Order: sequence, then C-alpha cells, then structure tokens
Amino acid sequence: MFSGSLVPIVTPMQPDGTLDFAAWSRLLDFHLTNGTTGIVVGGTSGEAATLGDAELVELTERACEQLGKRIPIIAGAGSSSTAATVARVHRLSQLPIAALLVVTPAYNRPTQEGLYRHYAAVAQAARVPVIAYNVPSRTAVDMLPVTVARLAQLSAIVGVKEAVPQIARVRELVDACGPGFVVLSGDDASACEAMLCGARGVISVTANIVPRAMAAMSIAALGGARAQAEKLDAALRGLHRDLFIEANPIPSKWLLARMGLIGPGIRLPLTELASTYHAALAASAQAAGVAFGRENS
Repeated sequence: MFSGSLVPIVTPMQPDGTLDFAAWSRLLDFHLTNGTTGIVVGGTSGEAATLGDAELVELTERACEQLGKRIPIIAGAGSSSTAATVARVHRLSQLPIAALLVVTPAYNRPTQEGLYRHYAAVAQAARVPVIAYNVPSRTAVDMLPVTVARLAQLSAIVGVKEAVPQIARVRELVDACGPGFVVLSGDDASACEAMLCGARGVISVTANIVPRAMAAMSIAALGGARAQAEKLDAALRGLHRDLFIEANPIPSKWLLARMGLIGPGIRLPLTELASTYHAALAASAQAAGVAFGRENS
C-alpha cells in the first residue's frame, strides 16, 4: 500500500491565510490523474506547524470524501508533546485513512529511549498503521536505525520516512527492520538511489510540482531499471535542489500558483518566495517539464 511516489501535499490558502478548499479539490484531482500513489495531509509541506487540529481534520475528511479508496490518505499527526500527539492520533484514527505519519518530537531533543517510548505510546493509541518520520534537519533529533528496528517490532509501526540523505542509512534501515517494514525516502535528491537500494518509495516534495515525472522515476527505480531511473531523475535534479532554495513549502507554493493550481496564500512565519529566486526556480521547473498556466506536469 505504501510505495512509489507519495506527496506531502501543500495546503492551499487564501491571501488572508484561511484554507482554500476549492484549490484543495483541484490539487487532489491533480494527483489522482498524475500517478501519485499516496497523499500525506498535514505534513511539513502542508504547513502542519500552523494548522489547527480542526483544520487538519477537515482537510483529511475532505480528501477521504473526494478520493475514497483510490489513493491512500495518510494524515500527519506529530507534535512535540507525546500527550498532544496521542490525542491527535486518537482523533485522526477515527477517519477512513490508510495511515498516520508521526514526526519525531521537535525542539525537545529526546534520547533514543525517549523516542522509543513516544512512539510506543502512539502505537498504543493508533487504530490505523503508523509511519514514523525522521527529519533531523528540522527537529534537532536523529532517530537512529537501532531505535527504528525496536519500533518495527510493534505491530502498529509499519514504516519510516527517513530524511537523512545518506544511502548507507537507507541500507541500514532495510537490513535492520526486515522485509515487512516499509522504508520511504524523505529526501528527493537521493530518493532514486534510495529506491534502487531497497526503499519502497518516496514522500516527495518534488511530486507536488511534477507528480507524473516522480511517479515514472519511482516505477523505474522500484523495478530495478537503474539506467532509466537515473535518466528520469536527471531531469528533476534542479527542481529537487531549488524547491529548498527557501524553506519548504515556500518554493512549491510559488510554483503551484504560477501553474494556476493554487493562489499565493501562505501563513506566517513563512513568507512568499523572494523575487531574487523567481527566475532560477522557474527555469528548474521548466527543465523538469512544467508548463506554467496549465494544470498538468
């Protein structure tokens, strides 16, 4: 169920920061028709840190209603508090979702034992599968493969999104956690190689912009077609890089607005993309196959 090119979908907003549900529907259709294999609602790209619980629930409910079972819906449920995360997990578990994505607690910098206990509490509360999410560049804590291997013994914990961009880390996770555990790349720049080395897929920022291209690359990589996968990925490398030219999802939202899929709304403390970067980002997007003003990639 959790493989291929999954997208941490952006959250469209009006200029005043309120949610734009018409654009939300357009984005969901965009991914349905362009090969995306899973939708993550309320991830980093979705500005999860600024979404209220009621907004997260409404976005998830609307995605489930529109897409049904055609694409797995994964809801982001992490926070820096174990108690708050457990409460969110309990609430979101009542929805018809495929899984929960739970990021490591940011700012607290827990020990490996603290991380294990945090996820054990989440696993006990969850009524759907849980995918852990390790992204040290944002959270200031690195959940090591030995801890993930411990978590893999809990039936509710079915996978990990690993955003440490070293392929050795991916191999270590695949070896330590066994064939039944899903390792997903969380780093677009290394995702092709990660899938060639045993990861089952990628939760891809780039897929927000070019879902069809990311899906094609993922299919090739998962099929072991190295030359084809690397050729497809080569056209995306500039976009992989420039989607982080400012903090994610600032560049993604700017491009999606240029493509006519969403408006320019974004919530503080994030701001619109600085004009300094417009030309470079547009060039990378066009090199990846983006046609501005059209709702396809």
